[in-house]
Amino acid sequence: MSKNFKLFLGFTYLLVLAAFLYLIFSSIQIDRLSEFSYYKELQISLNNFVTDNLLINLTYFFTFAIIWVILLGFGAPILIFSGILFGKWTGTIVSVFSMSLGALALYSIASFFFNDIVKNILERKFQKYIRLFQKNEFYYFFIFRFTGGLGTPFFLQNLLPVLFNMKKINYFLSSFLGFVPGFFVFNTIGAGLNNYVEDAESFNFFELILTSEIYVPILMFIALMFLSLMVKKKYFKNAN
Repeated sequence: MSKNFKLFLGFTYLLVLAAFLYLIFSSIQIDRLSEFSYYKELQISLNNFVTDNLLINLTYFFTFAIIWVILLGFGAPILIFSGILFGKWTGTIVSVFSMSLGALALYSIASFFFNDIVKNILERKFQKYIRLFQKNEFYYFFIFRFTGGLGTPFFLQNLLPVLFNMKKINYFLSSFLGFVPGFFVFNTIGAGLNNYVEDAESFNFFELILTSEIYVPILMFIALMFLSLMVKKKYFKNAN
């Protein structure tokens, strides 16, 4: 594949990403983001929209999440959004399935079209992990996913296995299983935010934080970050 064609593909990819994000954010009333009543209106509209056609909306979200991941979208916003829309349990299930497939699709695209580009950008930075993953790619990549990527941004987590040519079945299964705890935490936060907006008459930050549906998943997230540090020290210390 020629260098010019790869640059063309990369430019096209970024153009599609920009158009996609524009369509998402153009529907938001920026001037009303400071009004709590605006969020209550959105919450009511979203709840009515989702419950009227739950199966169809799950399909829409499933497709959207796959595309979002392919277009290098961040993980946390879409996870919180799935919790807001579908609750912590259904949201976790649909987000784990869809984002695992989206990550696999992104990995496949990057491996086939942008292998050299990814390696040129990431290989030096993540060289310390490559040999470790090559010892047992499923086991160590599962630990990597389980602990939230050890602080690595979500889209870089998805591209990292390009550096050591990970088998697709191992990539999917280790991602799918490793995603569950972190995805559940963020979906629980989303569900808690949805319930708070529904019940509250006005916004109060301290009331929000002291709501059990918010502070419990936050404590779970802190525990997961602490676990991530311990795992990094135990399993990845030789990679530093």
